[in-house]
Amino acid sequence: MFRLFIEDINMKHILFVITSTNITGTGKRPAGYEFSEIADPYFEFINKGFTVDFTSILGGTPPYVGYNSSEKTSKNFMESNGFKRLNFSHKLDDIDITAYDAIFFPGGLGLMTDMVNNPKVKEIIKNAYESHKIIGAVCHGPSALLNVILSDGTNLLEGKKINSFTKAEEDIDKHLLGDVIPFMLDEELIKQGAIFSHTKPFDPFVVVDDNLITGQNPASASGVAVEMIKSLE
Repeated sequence: MFRLFIEDINMKHILFVITSTNITGTGKRPAGYEFSEIADPYFEFINKGFTVDFTSILGGTPPYVGYNSSEKTSKNFMESNGFKRLNFSHKLDDIDITAYDAIFFPGGLGLMTDMVNNPKVKEIIKNAYESHKIIGAVCHGPSALLNVILSDGTNLLEGKKINSFTKAEEDIDKHLLGDVIPFMLDEELIKQGAIFSHTKPFDPFVVVDDNLITGQNPASASGVAVEMIKSLE
């Protein structure tokens, strides 16, 4: 019994923070979380023995886009107990961030609407960062990192090495300003002081800056999780 207790207290706990927005832009396009950007990191974490919990802005079943049954990892996640738990996600207002070792923001266009200025999201990120917890985000996930003001009055992003989905990738996907997306994420990150870097469109790319770990696109989701695991171990 004592051995099991020691294993439990040493277990790492990851909180996935997920959008609840299902429509984006003046064109009323479908939105939500990008399915593979939860599925791929989820298995990276649980395969290392980590515990994953899910929270969303409104709680309950978050909307998703981009599910592809031909992608083995996505199909496995769709059939997993993890997906069942995701569909009963905790409401963000009920979350105690001190219970977690790391937080992760999967992408999808939804959070460009419901996380950019959400006070609870800003509070959770601020407290996690200042407590030296690991913060990961991928694709449009770094939208959540905008407008976070730290205790010393500075912007979280000031001087931080960051990446995200790029304007080039938005153009390829025909994500028009206004019609689909409310702003160009890479440009907004730079405006808030981020040191932005990127690779070719849709190639995997991950940047680590202390306890902030960001990835460029869906192909980078597993890489963000792997770097988070390295930092946590």
